[in-house]
Amino acid sequence: MARPVVGIISNAHVIGDDYKVHAGGMMNTSAIAEVSGAIPLLVAADPALNTAEELLEVCDGFLFTGGRPNVHPEEYGEEATAAHGDFDRARDAVTLPLIRACVERGQPFFGVCRGFQEVNVAMGGSLYPEIRDLPGRTNHRMPPDGTLEEKFALRHEVSFTQGGPFHRLLGKQAVMTNTLHGQGVKMAGNRVVIDGYAPDGTPEAMYIDGAPGFTMSVQWHPEYNARMDPVSKVLFGAFGDALRDWAAGKTRPALKTA
Repeated sequence: MARPVVGIISNAHVIGDDYKVHAGGMMNTSAIAEVSGAIPLLVAADPALNTAEELLEVCDGFLFTGGRPNVHPEEYGEEATAAHGDFDRARDAVTLPLIRACVERGQPFFGVCRGFQEVNVAMGGSLYPEIRDLPGRTNHRMPPDGTLEEKFALRHEVSFTQGGPFHRLLGKQAVMTNTLHGQGVKMAGNRVVIDGYAPDGTPEAMYIDGAPGFTMSVQWHPEYNARMDPVSKVLFGAFGDALRDWAAGKTRPALKTA
């Protein structure tokens, strides 16, 4: 049986001063190929180049990746400020309707970091522009210095709802994760169930209630060291199972709390 195809959402980038590219991290493609067992296909996140309808037909599922630009606050009814950072409106225009279409069709997707935030916004939720500025919250941003291993090191615990999908899948109610984000979920979107939190109350894991397909999303970066990290391996493995079910014309039961 042919491997399922995963559309990996790219980010706009400039090499040097003027050479524009659609870029994607190799740790994303490696996780999809080596752990999910699927073909990684980098998607140009620009509505001028492709449509959600076309992507849904070409791909069996999608990885909504992290990225430096943030979802534009106009997408959740707020004005942009300097605290919101950089934006990529072309990516917003591709991912938000694509997420809603996947939820409706039952087509599997996995949201990571910015992708986690995109899922929430696509379902009508909102974001905080800067988590570390909130009372009682810690700094979730990437350490400014150090090696790649130090930047992606496990830094805090994420606790899951007892009996919820993440608890059942991982077999643990708490795991250690990395953390490399500035923004975070403010108000959960329609049908968005927050299923895991950092110690400071920041949402870290979610799924879409009643959706017929795989809709798990996390605020951390499980693609780093995915073959070796036990949490990442289970998450990408389950995503791969859902992809193969979709490709074979089957869907998994809707994700609900116990």
